[in-house]
Amino acid sequence: MEIADLITPRSVVAQLRVTNKKQALQELAKRAAAMTGVQERTIYDVLIERERLGSTGIGMGIGIPHGRLPGLDALCGIFARLERPVPFDAIDDQPVDLIFLLLAPEGAGADHLKALARVSRLLRDRTVCEKLRGTDNADALYALLIDRTPSHAA
Repeated sequence: MEIADLITPRSVVAQLRVTNKKQALQELAKRAAAMTGVQERTIYDVLIERERLGSTGIGMGIGIPHGRLPGLDALCGIFARLERPVPFDAIDDQPVDLIFLLLAPEGAGADHLKALARVSRLLRDRTVCEKLRGTDNADALYALLIDRTPSHAA
């Protein structure tokens, strides 16, 4: 599973302007609804329910909100670079400025977990994150996200 299987150029947001976690999730749910045809409220509710289990803020300024949705045909991702970092209840208590939303069909099982692992691996690479934070151009962000060249970071 590659990142290019999860996102398209139109699912990359270069400068999402939000002031808190709830607003970020609402904005991402709105964009996901437009892409998937699933109701915005349904997506938002799934994301909030997942956040109640524990924050999807994985540290280092990264959030990976995710959930399984009835009525979804395939895995779907949205990447957003926030205009300003927002509190996200992350495990390291640092605000989040890079968010990768991942939605999976209800029965996705292993595919959902593989996609989460792939996104997590990508965003734990400090070099990749520095590059993502260094541009506010959606096309450049998309190119960085789908680049399969391994970085030389430890």
